[in-house]
Amino acid sequence: MMAKHLPHLQSSSRQNLPPLESGDRLTRYEFERRYHAMPHLKKAELIEGVVYLPSPLRFEPHAEPHGNLITWLGVYKAMTPGVRMGDNPTVRLDLDNEPQPDAVLLIDATAGGRSRLSKDGYIEGAPELVAEVAASSAAYDLYDKKTVYRRNGVQEYIVWQVLDQKLDWFVLQDEEYILQKPDEAGIIQSKVFPGLWLAVLSLLEGDMATVLTVVQKGLQSPEHKVFIEQLKHTE
Repeated sequence: MMAKHLPHLQSSSRQNLPPLESGDRLTRYEFERRYHAMPHLKKAELIEGVVYLPSPLRFEPHAEPHGNLITWLGVYKAMTPGVRMGDNPTVRLDLDNEPQPDAVLLIDATAGGRSRLSKDGYIEGAPELVAEVAASSAAYDLYDKKTVYRRNGVQEYIVWQVLDQKLDWFVLQDEEYILQKPDEAGIIQSKVFPGLWLAVLSLLEGDMATVLTVVQKGLQSPEHKVFIEQLKHTE
């Protein structure tokens, strides 16, 4: 969620700004200016220069899956010093793209991460992992957003298509996204964050006890211990 305060914007100038509307074609500067002038607005995205405003979010198709995704990532973050996790942060990727993904997992800049925090507190550059909760495969998360994340170097991209009961996990290889498949145990292991293990079917079924048991096993793996040491030595 974006902070709703810009010291240089007076209330009178805010009143004169047109509101953000889905389909508007704006520069990133103008997008941010109008977003800051709408304190009631909780989420807006600029994708390839086009404004997207989501509809109100229902509990089962979005809010609950979103919470489960954040829980899984939060457990990993809590046990991995040097890694940071965010819920709905605004991300300044390039001049035409400012998404607000459902979740990001990133390596802190002091530990060698690819993104950094701007002076006004926003993420600039590509987080190592981005996750989105989509209603179905028809959502723009699998089209324009996917292209934007790939082009800007997001290393891993997860899209949970709730109504389709499907989760796609892409890894960036040779500038292309490669779809990862679960192993024989139904688990996908992150390529960028050693120890970040996901029991895919359990997540889709809402079995969070199993999801958390599996990620705990990943956190106890030798690869995770090596990763923590690498992050320490990078600082």
